[in-house]
Order: sequence, then structure tokens, then C-alpha cells
Amino acid sequence: MSVSKAETRRQWWKEAVVYQIYPASFRDTNNDGRGDVNGVTEKLDYLKDLGVDVVWLSPIYDSPQVDNGYDIADYKKIYPPYGTLGDVDRLIHELGSRGMKLVMDLVVNHTSDQHPWFLESRSSKTNPKRDWYIWKKPKYDAEGKPGPPNNWNQILGEAHSAWILDEATQEYYFAAFTPQQPDLNWENPDVRVAVHDILRFWLDRGVAGFRMDVINLISKDQSFPDAEVVVPGQPYQPATQYFANGPRLHEFLGELKREVLDKYDQMTVGEMPFVYDETEFLKIVHQMDGYLNMIFHFELVDIDSKRGDVPGDSRMSIGHWDVSDLRRIITRWQRIMLDGGGWNSLYCENHDQPRSVSHFCDDSDEYREYGSKLLALMESTLSGTLFVYQGEELGMRNVPLEWGPEEYKDIESVNYWKKVNEMYPNDQEKLLKARRALQAKARDNGRTPMQWDSSANGGFCPEGVKPWMRVNDDYLTANAAAQTSLKAKSSVYHFWQNLLAIRKENADTFVHGGFELVDETNPDVFSYVREAGSGEKWVVILNFTGRAATLKMPKWARGLQWVVGNYADGPDKAQTSDEYLVPLRPWEGLLARLLCN
Repeated sequence: MSVSKAETRRQWWKEAVVYQIYPASFRDTNNDGRGDVNGVTEKLDYLKDLGVDVVWLSPIYDSPQVDNGYDIADYKKIYPPYGTLGDVDRLIHELGSRGMKLVMDLVVNHTSDQHPWFLESRSSKTNPKRDWYIWKKPKYDAEGKPGPPNNWNQILGEAHSAWILDEATQEYYFAAFTPQQPDLNWENPDVRVAVHDILRFWLDRGVAGFRMDVINLISKDQSFPDAEVVVPGQPYQPATQYFANGPRLHEFLGELKREVLDKYDQMTVGEMPFVYDETEFLKIVHQMDGYLNMIFHFELVDIDSKRGDVPGDSRMSIGHWDVSDLRRIITRWQRIMLDGGGWNSLYCENHDQPRSVSHFCDDSDEYREYGSKLLALMESTLSGTLFVYQGEELGMRNVPLEWGPEEYKDIESVNYWKKVNEMYPNDQEKLLKARRALQAKARDNGRTPMQWDSSANGGFCPEGVKPWMRVNDDYLTANAAAQTSLKAKSSVYHFWQNLLAIRKENADTFVHGGFELVDETNPDVFSYVREAGSGEKWVVILNFTGRAATLKMPKWARGLQWVVGNYADGPDKAQTSDEYLVPLRPWEGLLARLLCN
């Protein structure tokens, strides 16, 4: 059996476990119903005990909060309900005292329309900052009626034009996400200098790096052509082929690396939607001459996305996937990294995704714990930097289907529900389908408040304080206090804690080692071998179905020592014959060490 092996440079961020915090929903200490920076500091020992090395904070900058902080009005101030710069300095200090680091969310493809830069830019056509954003004159139709410069649509939900008319100057500005998030014009060198200054500001304060939001959108096709009509009957069309991965992306990232990043010991992860070309991926993250340390790709979390009933909203759809799709995607990205000299990020959920146990497994009361542990076993045994999202270590799941649309706060969800009602106002079947799509795929699912204990509001905020978003109804049974107790050794939390310890103790295998499939065709089971340079081998077996399954193991696997399983009674005894069979229960996952070859 040949196993692909990697020759990778050792870097602290490769072996680190990163824990993402969505500030609004983590812990409220000032009793306003929103989480805050001091709430993060308060829970650092909880994170340290779990095995976390790096905390990644979603945006905490001053913002009107149209898109929950991804619309930034001031990059050097903190949103007042979250705290102050002094609170952030204290957080950095407390992290450092525990041997931990802080990574910030960097959102520089666009700003808020309330940012002083944009207020100046829109004030007149002759303002010095006019060219800091993307402005175009109207395009006139055959009847002389003015309209948007092209047919590009927005990304978030409404399938409306990405061009917003400014009434005062009678020109359009480009906003890929919402009208309140105008895109910066990275073609202007003054913009790039200003962005570099933002990075230095935070790195000099002790921040250890950045997660760079939609960083591959900073370069656009400057001819701004009309997009091909792929959604018949709609005036505005998907156009990511023109405003993502543009012609100067590598130039801009190279400049950022040369002018700023190379001067600090930091980690960078670039969120790069719409990238599936491995050549492009490797150019960005190659360990010898890449620009960033790793990227977030979307191929796994988009495994079930397809075009739905609302134009431009493929994310709000529920498509079919099976184990072969999962196996193909993960194998592809493991091999790209191991064989190509790049680096990968590992995640199954974040603030933009549904809860992973609801997305990939069965989140019913019967199987929620098994599915959560199954995913933990997979994530902790693959190569790449591991990202755990708040509540994932507890097996938090999607909101109940019974929640009405009014409970969804995210602008993407609000726009989606609005558009569905505009298009199908009297079609109850379509409306029910849309509600199911929200419950399955809405970003709100990952944004419900953290469930700390069984007290009012799940311990996120005190009784009598209304949380900014409703707490998931199951907080009475699924919460951190219950799962971290010494009496709960079989909890999802303790399972994660154990796996993270195993991963760190065996980093040569699970972080840097080779990867090879055991069975490439099993319709139910995803199985693979991890091998260290020393020759030590571990086997991972994952039944990604809600039914019993069997894996036929090769003869070399007879020396397996079972180490971890997600069922309390461990694996069934496997047959020791020429056909070495491993029977698996629904959603069962196993980790074994190979003692002999």
C-alpha cells in the first residue's frame, strides 16, 4: 500500500487548534443581550482546557451591524456594545499568559456605507476619495432610460442588482453583498496603503494574524462585462466569474505579504469562495512562494448546494449528497495539500454555515451525540489547521423547524424570505419549502447564543435580559456545564478534548503525515490511513449513514488496536479471517492504531 507523504515546513499555525468565536453570541457580561470581548476573556480557561491554541474573533470593529459586523465603519475602534480597545488589549494579554494567541477577522473587500471613506467618496464626483470605491455611470437602454452599468446581481439573498444608485451624484457604486457594504477599489494604490496600515495597527497590538474575509474578491474584471444569462427571466445574473479571482489578485496579495505580513510572525487564512481550481489554490498558499498560509474553501460545506427556487440563492437549497461525494472532496483537498506543497484548513461549520451535525449527520435526540462525535473524529484526524466553531464541541444543532421566519436575524435570511414571498405570495408549498431551507441552511443556525448552562437564556445572559437572538430550545440538556462535568466523561465535549490531545501527541501523523484511502468504493463508510514518517499508522473508520454498515479491511490491518470510538461500549469484535470485517452501527466512528504490518 503506497501512502502519499508530505514534506512540509514546521510552523506553529499548522499544529494549532483554532476556536472561532462569534462575539455577539458567545457570552454577555454587561447585560445588554449581546456578547462582548470581556465575555471571551471570562471563558479562556474553558477554551484552554478544551485544547485550544488560537482564538479567532469574528469582527468586533465599530459597525452599524447591518451584516453583523462585516460592515465596518472604523477598523481601529471597537463596536461599543462589545467593549473597548483596552478590553481587547486585556484579552490579548490573558491569552498570552495561557500560551494562546488571537486572530482577528479582516474585512477589506468592502466597508460599511457609514465608513468615513465612503461618506467622503459619495459626497461628490470630485472628492479625493471618490476613486476609493467602484463608481460607474448609468447604462442607458434603447428607450434612453438609465439603469445599472451591467447585469451583475448581489450575493446575499435578494438577487437584486449589485449596483446601487447614488441619488445625489446620479452614479452607481458596486456592492457585492448588500447596498450598505460598498466594495473598495483595490485598483487605487492609496486604498491598498490604507489597508496595509490597518494590518500593522493590529499586528503591533499583539494580534497573531488574520482570517481574511472574501479576500479573493478584491480584484475585479475591469471591463465589467454583462454576465451570461444562467437564470432565465431574471434581469440580474450571478457574476462571480468577473468579481472573484480577478486578474490582479496575486499582485495585490503579493504586495500585502511583502509590505506587511513578512515582517511579522503571524498566520493568515483567506476565505476564498468560488475557488475549485487546485492550481489557483496552490499559487495562493504554496509553502515556498505563496501569499497566505491557508484558505477556507467551500467545496465540503457546499456539498448539498444546488440552484433553488430563488435566483442567486443556491446556498438556500437542499441537494442530495452521499459518502462518495464526501470521500472525493476530502481526498482531493488532502492530496492537493500533501502532494502540492500547500496547506489546508479543516472546518465543518462556522458563522456562515448551519450546524455540522445537522448538515452532515442526523441531529435527532437519538443520534445527535453520535453524529457530533463522528465529525470530531474526522476533523481531528485530517491534515491541515483545525478550526472548531463555538458550540461545535457541545454538538449544538440547528434551530427547530417550528421557529417562525421572524426568529431569523441574518440579513441573508431576511432577504431570502422577503424574496420568496415576493415571488410566490400565495404558493404555500413554495413557502413551506423556503421555511425548511431556512431551518436547514440559514447562517442563523450557527449564530444562536452559546449554551453555557441550564439557567435562563442558557447562561449566555442573565434572566430578565433579552438576548439579541433567541437561544436554541435544547439548552436545558445540551450545555457546557453539563458536558464538562466529571460525571459526563462520555459527552461530546470530552470526546473533542480527548481527540485534540491525541492529535497534538501524534502531530507527525495527523497534522503532517501521509493520507491514503482504505476502501475507495464503500457506499456507506469513509475510511483512511494516516501514516507518520516513522511508519506508524492509524486507521479512521466513519459510517456516514443512519444504518448499519460493514467495512472489509485489507489483510495488513489485522494488527489494529482500537483507541477511540463514539459508542460508549466501543467497537464490535471484528472477524479475524481472510475477510477482515468491521461491523458498524449507525453514525459509528472508530480510530485505531496499527501495531504491526
